[in-house]
Order: sequence, then structure tokens, then C-alpha cells
Amino acid sequence: MTHNIAILGASGYTGAELIRLISGHSSMQIKALGANSKAGQSIAQAFPHLRHLDLPELVTIDEIDFSEIDLCFCALPHKTSQEVIRALPKDLKIVDLSADFRLRDPEDYTKWYGNPHAALEQQGEAVYGLTEFYRDDIRGARLVAGTGCNAATGQFSLRPLIEAGMIDLDEIVLDMKCAVSGAGRSLKENLLHAELSEGYHAYSAGGTHRHLGEFDQEFSKLAGRPVRVQFTPHLIPANRGILSTGYVRGDARAIHDTFIAAYAEEPFLVVLPFGELPSTRHVRGSNFCHIGVVADRIEGRAIVVAALDNLTKGSSGQALQNANLMLGLEETEGLLMAPLFP
Repeated sequence: MTHNIAILGASGYTGAELIRLISGHSSMQIKALGANSKAGQSIAQAFPHLRHLDLPELVTIDEIDFSEIDLCFCALPHKTSQEVIRALPKDLKIVDLSADFRLRDPEDYTKWYGNPHAALEQQGEAVYGLTEFYRDDIRGARLVAGTGCNAATGQFSLRPLIEAGMIDLDEIVLDMKCAVSGAGRSLKENLLHAELSEGYHAYSAGGTHRHLGEFDQEFSKLAGRPVRVQFTPHLIPANRGILSTGYVRGDARAIHDTFIAAYAEEPFLVVLPFGELPSTRHVRGSNFCHIGVVADRIEGRAIVVAALDNLTKGSSGQALQNANLMLGLEETEGLLMAPLFP
């Protein structure tokens, strides 16, 4: 059986990544591509690297007949997404890649995103889309909220440790290096080549980054008590990838053993041999996340490093993984391609 798919926001980076992944999927066919700002263009005009694919023309969202669609990916900007999803058919399966449905508490959404939520009914039914930890809920969901790419990376490197009580919950530091595609495709002065290249810088320091809302929500739920991590992201002059370096208090060997046990059956979460560290270049263009553990020189402390591709495992790959579950397909379908190297 082939499932008809729509992608809203098809002219953005995550939209293009979805097209790339679904083009090799045996059970999905792209039936509609919504891109209001580029409506009337072919996919070759928006993304020349996809010109070999036989795809429908880009259209406005209003032009799409959703009665023909089995599942819709929504790759629209924050705030826009909730307004669009609120108006979609109530029986349509949706995977949202924005931040609009990630936080369960409407007050938390207002706190981190600065405006009241406009689709509270849909927010109440949304399932958090970190696939490896919410599989059963995702299978039966109508609306799945994809995680933030930083939030996914940090959770892969900490969730098993928090759940097993392996680390001091009051001494967790996350330092992340994030590629520029995570900021989207729109024109921004600070993302111009001359502004960004040949250096990197910290941003949203001191607890202001919006993905902290996800860390607070998920880690506190796991621990059964408030957990507040220190987190500082850094923008690096690279197109793809996130590298998270976590500093924790705990026994490094026991932490490594915990990851091995927790991720033994996970097809996309790869735990490296003890003492080996991952690199973004080894996961680029793939749905894999590599995790490494080393002992710090200070006894009783460990360093946990995780690497993933922000556009794939951090966003569109995760979205496809969730969609596979929602449609009753093999979870790994369309996602087992090897990373691009060099």
C-alpha cells in the first residue's frame, strides 16, 4: 500500500530534507507540496538538487485537497504552524516540525515563545516526538510534535542516565555546537557568509534558549522532580550537524554501560567504544546519532558527547521515523542510508 503525503513548508531546509528522504521510501508518495512564498514554481526552481524527481508543483496550502492525503508533514515556522494545523481536517495524521506543540503546558509555551497558544485543542492531543522514548504513544497518535534539534541531541545523551539515577541532577552542563541550517532558510544578516565564516560564537546564553523548555519538561518528568540543566549553544560555520558535550558527575564506566544497555536495540542510536568520541562528519546526512563517553581527569566526573545531523535525526529524519510508526510501517523505512563522507 502506498500512502499519499503532503509537505507544508516544502521550500525550507527541513522540507527539502523530507523530500530527499521520502523519494527513497517504498510506501510513500508525495502528493502535494505547499510553499506559499514560492507557489507556482517547480521543485527544480526551489531546489535544483531535487530536479531529477517527478514531483508536483509548489502550491499554496489553500490549493491542497487534503481528502487525498494520508499524512501531512508541517515544516512551517513557529506560530504559523499552529494556525495552519488548527484548520486542517480533524482526521488527518500530522507530524509537525515546528516548536508549536512540543510543550504540554500552555503557560510554558507562552513563557518560552512569547505569545499565547492559538490551538489549545490540538496542543492537548499532541504526542512528543522523540521516537525512541515515545514509540507506543506515537503509533496511536494523530498529531506528533517533533522535538527541537538541540533538545533531541541533549536528551539522547542524558535520558538513560537520569532514568537510571546515574548522575547528579544538580550538576549537568550541556555545551552545544550547532550548524547554521538550524536557523532556517530565510535571509538574516548574522547568517551571511562574511558575518559567520572563520569563527563561531555563543548565543542565547544564561538560560534564554527556547529548547530549555523541552529539557525542563522532559528531564523533570523523568526524574519526578525539577531538573534544570545549564545549556549554552554556539553557532558554527558549518551547514549541518550538532555536537553536544555534556559534563556530569557520575562514574564514567557505569555511564557507558548504561548507554550500552539502554540503546542495545535502537537502530539509530550508536554507542561508541569507551573513550572514543563522535564527530558530526560521521553522521552527516544520516538518521544516526553517535554517543561517546570518556572519564574526566577529576575523579567521579564524566564527559558525554553526542553528534547528529540537525536536519535529519534532529528534524526531518525524526519526522519520517514518527510517520512510519503512525502509518503502521517499519520504523526504519527510508532511513537506513549511510552518512555522507567526506
